[in-house]
Amino acid sequence: MIAAGATIGRLQQALPLDPLENRILLCHALGLPRVALITQSERALTAEEAARLGALVQRRLDGEPIAYIVGEREFFGLPFRVGPAVLIPRPDTELIVELALERLAPQGRLLDMGTGSGAIAVAVAHTRPDASVTALDVSEDALAIARANAAANGARVDFLRSDWYGALAGERFGVIASNPPYIAAGDRHLAEGDLRFEPAGALTDHADGLSALRIIIDGAPAWLEPGGWLLLEHGYDQAEAVRALLAARGFAGVQSWRDLGGIERVSGGRL
Repeated sequence: MIAAGATIGRLQQALPLDPLENRILLCHALGLPRVALITQSERALTAEEAARLGALVQRRLDGEPIAYIVGEREFFGLPFRVGPAVLIPRPDTELIVELALERLAPQGRLLDMGTGSGAIAVAVAHTRPDASVTALDVSEDALAIARANAAANGARVDFLRSDWYGALAGERFGVIASNPPYIAAGDRHLAEGDLRFEPAGALTDHADGLSALRIIIDGAPAWLEPGGWLLLEHGYDQAEAVRALLAARGFAGVQSWRDLGGIERVSGGRL
């Protein structure tokens, strides 16, 4: 319980979360920019503000991801609206954006499969306004969030409701990128931390963790330009299996790239 009359400065030290989360929830509850936590450190909270902040803190203590509580997460330097219909963009996924940008030709075409919040597609389109970016997802709720994120960040993206390649017609892409569901059914991580609150269908394939990756790899040659790249984010222990799938489908230059934690997080190859 947070008492009315407590000051902003005192609460930054007293809230039972880590300092960054304390600041984020204070800013959100009070509608203040971060700098105001310093300039208004002696300001006392009203009863209404204290109750609002207390409710937010309790949601976090109950395990709800802070990105869902405030409705936003930064990714690739851009603000992204998030909610329970989409995964929370994570810093490790910035790796696939960087790899895609390096391989996307001037005026090139990129396809983001299973776009969720639109993080990959919007980051690429924002960085490379010359590119033609298409993003698909089977979830209308996810696509609504992705469209809002594209508009908010001034990114031009063509969104399409599609079960993987199902709704595509006659298009070829220089790069296909995807962060598909890759957690195996029954994995203990699904019952831990933020994953408990995120959409299960975006996390797990309800099988061995490789079924969505197989679908994307098997179908990619029909939709890639000659010499085009397929880039796939995957689990911490799946790089070898994904490389084998790519090689078996005839991709060249198959390799994996490591994320910020040194884990092989993205694998890909060239048609």
